Amino acid sequence: MTAGKTAPAAPATDAASDATIALERHGSRAPRAAKYQRPPWQGRPSAFAVFAKGLTMVMVCAAILVPLLIVVSTSLASPEQLARSGGYVIIPTDISFRAYEAILSGGVVTRSVLVSIGVTVVGTALSLISTTLIAYALSRPGSLFHGPILGFILLTFLFSPGIIPVYLMVKELGLLNQYASLILPVAVNAFNIVIVRGFFMNVPAELLDAARIDGASEWRIFSRIMLPLSRAVIAVVGLFYAVSYWNAFFQALLYLQDSAKWPLQLVLRTYVLQGAPLVVDTGSTTPPPAASVQMAVIVIAVIPILCVYPFLQRHMTKGVLTGAVKG
Repeated sequence: MTAGKTAPAAPATDAASDATIALERHGSRAPRAAKYQRPPWQGRPSAFAVFAKGLTMVMVCAAILVPLLIVVSTSLASPEQLARSGGYVIIPTDISFRAYEAILSGGVVTRSVLVSIGVTVVGTALSLISTTLIAYALSRPGSLFHGPILGFILLTFLFSPGIIPVYLMVKELGLLNQYASLILPVAVNAFNIVIVRGFFMNVPAELLDAARIDGASEWRIFSRIMLPLSRAVIAVVGLFYAVSYWNAFFQALLYLQDSAKWPLQLVLRTYVLQGAPLVVDTGSTTPPPAASVQMAVIVIAVIPILCVYPFLQRHMTKGVLTGAVKG
């Protein structure tokens, strides 16, 4: 009987031990699970957070697109609609290109557009050639005067020349009232040199050594190896230079006394921001409204950058980040 009574107690003891082992395992896994929980910023956002982000994005896009829409619509609106709306139009009902025909038919704006295009193309090409050559020389540790030249370039981040010394230098060089005064004083940018130099330093040294063993000169290495590998950073730096040349007006304001040589941005500042009357060639017809002409000048000044940027946008992140990792 004793053996019969004690026999049924064995399953209960086994069940209790199994439960204890399960609790111990669960308790030992709980801290580990808590340790690998996602941080709060990686968790699923709440409905309010999603709504707030969406509303913020809509407001930011509206703050950018609505003024641009007003500028384009006002430049395309007819004189009658401009008179009814009080000067600015959001949606043009009667589209008219008279403002563009007037400013592009020959005159101040047409000449300034050609000047800006020429300065931008020549300046960007000269700046890219100078920047890539300097950056390649500074990326080679054994180059002549490597340390002092690099230190001098980095020093310009802290100390920049003033307006008066630069003006006196331009005057002594005989560049006043010359297109070269818009290019040469700003032809090289220290930040862009550092970016391109960092990209060149990331190129494996074994690749350059193999080229030297095959008999390639430094110029051949630069033109056949370094430049093709650095298309992304060159595209980004070229965009930086092109935008700076296209938007520059202060150099023209300082160095150009002849209004016939003014670039588009200086014309934009003089006739749009300061409200000076813009003389346009309309022949015998009635000239378009002043507001329509001013908005058309703004559109012409913005369009080139808007057309170029989408083709170079894919290189922006790669070029800047790769060039800034080292050096």
